[in-house]
Amino acid sequence: MEAPENRYKQILERVFLRVYEKGATEVPFRRGDVQAAAKDLGFEIRNMPDLLYAFNYRGGIPAKLAALAPTGYTWTIAARGRQGKDSGYAFVSRQLADIVPTKNLGYAKIPDATPGIISKHARSDEQALLAKLRYNRLLDVFTGIACYSLQSHLRTQVAGAQLETDEVYIGVDKRGAQYVLPVQAKGGADRQNIMQIERDIQLCKSVWPDLICRPVAAQFVEGGLIAVFLFEEQGGEPKIIAERHYKLVPPDEISQADLERYGKRPD
Repeated sequence: MEAPENRYKQILERVFLRVYEKGATEVPFRRGDVQAAAKDLGFEIRNMPDLLYAFNYRGGIPAKLAALAPTGYTWTIAARGRQGKDSGYAFVSRQLADIVPTKNLGYAKIPDATPGIISKHARSDEQALLAKLRYNRLLDVFTGIACYSLQSHLRTQVAGAQLETDEVYIGVDKRGAQYVLPVQAKGGADRQNIMQIERDIQLCKSVWPDLICRPVAAQFVEGGLIAVFLFEEQGGEPKIIAERHYKLVPPDEISQADLERYGKRPD
């Protein structure tokens, strides 16, 4: 049986090419257009939000569509108008915006508190990274906020679009201010994308509007390092406000010289 994402690509390619005009930066369509294309191809769409999510976040862009985007740009799908039985959407051309760890950024060694049995049985880089963040309280170390894991792999819908976040933390700082910290985790071969952070901000506004939203992205990088990014919304867009790199090591690999150096670093 053909994989769902291959079917998704065929359906969205047909929808796009039916209405695309050369030079267009936005290509509108409706839910009914997707259903009609699926029927023409002999497919059935039972999960429209997953189709949209796959296109935006799981490499679901067909090659023909990618070739029609301006250099340095890609296509995303955005909701348009009121959402309902025949919801409106659009393919929108926007600049590529991968989040790439800074090369040669100094790192800090952290005593590795990850249980060995967890490290042994983690089934993916993402799962292993989320476990390391959790057991080593790296979000607390990174943000200065006491953070508590609320839910892993949260999936919900906002404005007709499916949102999926790897883990959600709730936190409180020394002033008593409270936060929600959605986390996106990636293995070394995958890249973080700013669109995922935008979706996390939408999630926070919809589900936790009274909490301060501080999205986090974490990624394995070369040399056994973990890169962690903190974002806030500025001018309607996510902006990186902090980046740190950490290396989890046995406690006896952290020297007195290391500790003295860390003590002299600026916050």
